[in-house]
Amino acid sequence: MYDIIVIGAGPAGASAALFAAKAGKKTLVIDSDQSITKRAWVENHYGVLEITGPELVEIGKKQAAKFGAELVQGKAGQITKGTEGFSVATEAGSYEGKHIILATGLMTDLAEQTGLKTKPGTEPRIKTVFDVTSEGKTSVEGIWAAGTAAGVSVHTIITAGDGAKVAINIISELNGERYVDHDMMKQS
Repeated sequence: MYDIIVIGAGPAGASAALFAAKAGKKTLVIDSDQSITKRAWVENHYGVLEITGPELVEIGKKQAAKFGAELVQGKAGQITKGTEGFSVATEAGSYEGKHIILATGLMTDLAEQTGLKTKPGTEPRIKTVFDVTSEGKTSVEGIWAAGTAAGVSVHTIITAGDGAKVAINIISELNGERYVDHDMMKQS
């Protein structure tokens, strides 16, 4: 049983997984390798002069893995509610988790079969997004959404920040107190 299963490893998903794993939560990322960031050239991501989308996605996955997030290749086909959380089915198998973060970019196809409310997107060319609270909660308790799929701007810096925000909200809920992650430079 994972604490958090993240569906999607673009900037929102990988950022969420990074924060979750670094906080010591058992974290799984299921990635279908269809991130729209894979087609991007990025010059407006704070702290990065310029980078290709594929490089940004790979670095994000490596950062999450560095802190113990497990990554599996596959497409989430179905999410079902269980007694203590959810089961996420892929072609390769099924995974159990207490919380789910949907960081699926342009794809909201899991909404209908999972009973999640959606709403029209406001970004250009984004037709439908998950209907979420400011914390990232969907209409189903325990399922959250982050990034473009949650209606925020498609810019990588914004979706990455949204993924981190949603993960921090889940970590705080799991811990029973507000979670903060601040590293300090080592003093010499």
